[in-house]
Amino acid sequence: MIKRINRHKNHITAISGILIVLGYIMKLAGMGNVRDVLLIIASILAGMPIAIKAWQALRMRAFSIELLVTIAVIGALYLREYTESSVVTFLFLFGAYLEARTLEKTRSSLKSLIEMAPQEATVIKDNKEINVPIDEVEVGNRIIVRSGGKIAVDGVIVSGKATINEAAITGESVPASKKENDRVFSGTIVDNGYIEMIAERVGDDTTFAKIIELVEEAQEAKSKAQRFLDKFANIYTPAIVIMSIAVYLITKDLHLSITFLVIACPGALVIGAPVSNVAGIGNGAKNGVLIKGGDVMDRFSKVDTLVFDKTGTLTRGKPEVTDIKVFNNIEENELLKLVAESETISEHHLGQTIVKEANLRKISISNEPENSQVIKGNGIIAAIEGKILVVGNRKLMDAENISIPNEISEYATDREKKGNTAIFAAVDGKIAGIFSIADQVRNDAKLALSQMRRNGIKKIIMLTGDNKHTAELVAKELELDEFYAELLPQNKVEHVKRLKDEGRTVAMAGDGINDAPAIATADIGLAMGEGGTDVSMETADVVLMADKLLQFSHAYSLSKATIKNMKQNIFIAVAIVFVLLAGVLTGGVHLASGMFIHEASILLVILNAMRLIKFKA
Repeated sequence: MIKRINRHKNHITAISGILIVLGYIMKLAGMGNVRDVLLIIASILAGMPIAIKAWQALRMRAFSIELLVTIAVIGALYLREYTESSVVTFLFLFGAYLEARTLEKTRSSLKSLIEMAPQEATVIKDNKEINVPIDEVEVGNRIIVRSGGKIAVDGVIVSGKATINEAAITGESVPASKKENDRVFSGTIVDNGYIEMIAERVGDDTTFAKIIELVEEAQEAKSKAQRFLDKFANIYTPAIVIMSIAVYLITKDLHLSITFLVIACPGALVIGAPVSNVAGIGNGAKNGVLIKGGDVMDRFSKVDTLVFDKTGTLTRGKPEVTDIKVFNNIEENELLKLVAESETISEHHLGQTIVKEANLRKISISNEPENSQVIKGNGIIAAIEGKILVVGNRKLMDAENISIPNEISEYATDREKKGNTAIFAAVDGKIAGIFSIADQVRNDAKLALSQMRRNGIKKIIMLTGDNKHTAELVAKELELDEFYAELLPQNKVEHVKRLKDEGRTVAMAGDGINDAPAIATADIGLAMGEGGTDVSMETADVVLMADKLLQFSHAYSLSKATIKNMKQNIFIAVAIVFVLLAGVLTGGVHLASGMFIHEASILLVILNAMRLIKFKA
């Protein structure tokens, strides 16, 4: 019975509205008794869903708004105020209907994401093309996607090229050009071209599935303001009941006390914060920014200090090998082959750049490293083809007691002063070569940082494991306040802790495994989604899916706008309740008119929150 009533709540609202209209028609026709019967039926019919919800809340030992309305309606029926009882119940249900519809609209970004999820894929099996449901695609399957088709899983292109609309993942409307060896993501669309790809992540492991999951969780997560208002409502409701009793004891006017009870319902106050939160997070998702909940939004708006990793964050994260200098009579391609084979165990940008260079030169990477070890922030140690390779920075060479001759050290310093990262490669304890790797500062970095300064950021700092010469060039170009170079992951954590101890609210942005500890330590952790690792994305509070710092600027502005919007809604709700209560006590506001204004205030805070859906920094 209860389920059936709740399922048909909208129909009940419509029927009660029709009965009220018919009641007024009967009054005009001089049939007052029929009018009263119709209004009583309307009151009972519309009052049932309200009373059920009030009873369910009481069973959970909670005092809900519905309880206030139920008491007031019973009182109005007792006083034979049938117009008030029917109008109050109808307006309450109609307000709930508008609230639900509007909340659904604020979640439109999530809904559109879910609708974009692919349903099937074209898989090659036994040299035949077979359309299979998305749930049946397995890791390693070879998949074909033609123009207009949706990419079903995450993977790597092995043949063909295409322009791909990645708006669902990155928020970018301009299609990206993709070719062999490029990564592609589930939920994106091939605008033009043809690709064959190998599935690497399927089902719930795809980037697209994780985005939907994160947005769903974020929109359910509550901010501090919401948690406070939930507690407030539990105290406020019984307090209003007591006050309405006090009004009756003082005035001996039951009608006045019931009116006081209904008008004091904090509906707009309760809905104001969550609707702002949902709309703000929805805007972020639409623009390629995942903000993991209302509490994150609240903390993010208070950030005054930004800390950045360099490679892949302030720079493009697509470095290139600019030079390979060899020593001790080893061939350049032979050294490249050995180092590339050892770097296959590394997720670091610089290591993958060396692997990429070997692929570009069509050097076969066939041997798997043995007894390999990743030294976070410094490099790797591995055994390849019977040789011991140590590949990394100066600190790693010192730690492994590998001497660096003066001429080699001077060469490395010269390359660093020209903006390169110098990677030392030692074979069997002797320096065999230096790999010079250069990365470019992101095109939007300077603009994004200046925007965030204007929006309230007081200090911007760079922490990097790279050499001080390269770090200094980047810091000067971007006009950073401070930079610290040649840091290990634990050093980055120490710097973040120091800033927090100084009373700063810190946001840390990075993209690698070595950044994850500092991201977790900061008040707000931010990860670069497209080029970032799973660890940094899962650790972070905010994820930029397009790897664009202008998205960071948008997210920061959005957090401030969302919290401001939330405060506006709370002010509107409280102000209207005070005005209405004053009107009730002075006789200027009656039950039906007060309820109408009350429901209008709910609609007002919802419409105010909806402005966030179209917010632009």
